[in-house]
Amino acid sequence: MFKSLSFVIVAGVVLTGCSGVRESNLNPFNWFGQSQPVPVNTQATGAANPLIPAKRNSIVWGDNEETYAGAPVETISALSIERRPGGAIILVTGTANRAGPFEVRLVPDETATDGDTLAYRLLALQSAGPVSVRPDAREVKAALWLTEQQLGGIREVQVSGRSNALVSRR
Repeated sequence: MFKSLSFVIVAGVVLTGCSGVRESNLNPFNWFGQSQPVPVNTQATGAANPLIPAKRNSIVWGDNEETYAGAPVETISALSIERRPGGAIILVTGTANRAGPFEVRLVPDETATDGDTLAYRLLALQSAGPVSVRPDAREVKAALWLTEQQLGGIREVQVSGRSNALVSRR
């Protein structure tokens, strides 16, 4: 009886002390904070030479890489990063400027040169259609899985659209 009562008292004291860990960096759910708006860089860096191919074609493997002709969505409305065992999931919600966007992708942005930032662009294929329709007909969502190795040393994740960008920092 005495052992079980002392165990309950010790467990109660230990668990009440855990409430301070909720807002600390020790809690893995706090590793990425809320997303914040940042300005969009619209100028090209010009660092890459367009005459030199980034990937060399091989006779054996051929050129299996298809080109994706997606256009940036108009605005990024939400960015959240959910920690999962083995990595994290980036969830992005955006609004396209035309109705009926399809085949939405998060594509790495090569213009970001910072080593501790992952930068992506939210792209979608869009057919010709009316521009001003219900926002829910233009809403797109995309998700991307990143492993812990890909997140190693990363301090912020930035997703940009045509008119804005959102960033989530650790």
